[in-house]
Amino acid sequence: MKIQHYLTARDTPDRLALQLPLAWSGKETAPVAVYVDPDKRFQTIEGFGGAFTEAAAVTLNKLGPENQARVLSAYFDRAQGHGYTLCRTHINSCDFALGNYAYAEADGDTELKSFTLERDRQALLPMITRALKTAGEPFKIFASPWSPPAWMKTTGKMNQGGKLKPEYRQTWADYYVRYIQEYAKESVAIWGLTVQNEPAATQTWDSCVYTADEERDFVRDYLGPTLERAGLGHVKIIIWDHNRDELVRRAAAAYGDPAASKYIWGTGYHWYCDDKFENLQLHHDAWPEKKLLFTEGCQEGGPHLGSWLTGERYARSMVHDFNCWTVGFVDWNLLLDETGGPNHVDNLCSAPIIADTRTDEVLFQSSYYYIGHFARFVRPGAQRILCSTTRDALEATAFVNPDGSVAVVVLNRTEQPQSFALETPDGMALTLAPRRSISTYELTQ
Repeated sequence: MKIQHYLTARDTPDRLALQLPLAWSGKETAPVAVYVDPDKRFQTIEGFGGAFTEAAAVTLNKLGPENQARVLSAYFDRAQGHGYTLCRTHINSCDFALGNYAYAEADGDTELKSFTLERDRQALLPMITRALKTAGEPFKIFASPWSPPAWMKTTGKMNQGGKLKPEYRQTWADYYVRYIQEYAKESVAIWGLTVQNEPAATQTWDSCVYTADEERDFVRDYLGPTLERAGLGHVKIIIWDHNRDELVRRAAAAYGDPAASKYIWGTGYHWYCDDKFENLQLHHDAWPEKKLLFTEGCQEGGPHLGSWLTGERYARSMVHDFNCWTVGFVDWNLLLDETGGPNHVDNLCSAPIIADTRTDEVLFQSSYYYIGHFARFVRPGAQRILCSTTRDALEATAFVNPDGSVAVVVLNRTEQPQSFALETPDGMALTLAPRRSISTYELTQ
């Protein structure tokens, strides 16, 4: 097999840069090694992507035509960019919208006669449509609500938590169906739904709280049956959509009830907590038939322009998440402005691409390149394969694609370069992971 090496390294110009090919050097072993066996296969990968938000769409529209096309190509063009295949968007408003809004604002509108996508047609839907056109083929989109309309809630407002009123559970389930149907009319297919973004958090922004039992019961008694009756039983239902820390006990409540479990595809999670990668392994051990999906993560607290730690945070999470059975990784906002917004409650964050809307500049952050070391080389339908390292300094994971090519991703977050052997059952090749770097080794016939 041929081995191509792609490198991104701090304090160098290398960004997803092709290096000299590696040479095989026999079947001996080395003390420092990354060992890969393509015959030992594990979970199948759904894809990689980011989130379409109103903030991202409005920011895109503030750029000139050339830079708008550049951003979309960087994410969705298979030949020139990452070739994203799995993305998220929001139902009603989220914090990364310009303000609170819902598709049905009329109080007590249980028949959803006031339902309209007019707000999304202003910026969000055009961005999604342009991304699909750039990709040249369909990709998977799942949608998450941050809050039901204010009139459906115990607090009478979308922000600062509150709960769904019991008398509106069926209306809220109907709302998801109507959303999917209306998006289909816009030529946007919804692949999946999360029940609620961050259901354990009362946020200053759009939020709604469910206990584990409440989420289970809503899926079992309302959302699952309502989707099926509407002919939408194929739409994936994802529970939790919050942090790794409570993932196991939330899953236990849902999957312990067969009547609820039958509707649920898997568990979504975020990273705003302790690492708790072991909870993913425990989840797989307990419920191997249920999928794990990273549904959101970003660098909080503003844009963090030029930070190298941001990219390393992404890659570390991706390596360990995939090694613990995750099937896909979805970043948060695809694009934000120079402030890390817009955000209607000042919850500013970073994104892999930042647009300086004052100067019409596109600023690619380290996270963009680190994500690319996975997304560009690991395609939908790939399977994770056996991959181990002999040193803590090297973090690695590996995949075999449907076309037979193998992608090995090796991360070195230390200040020291690490020489090592890339080993397979058929031979080894000597290579180097520069300090503060990420490498993808692509093995092809």
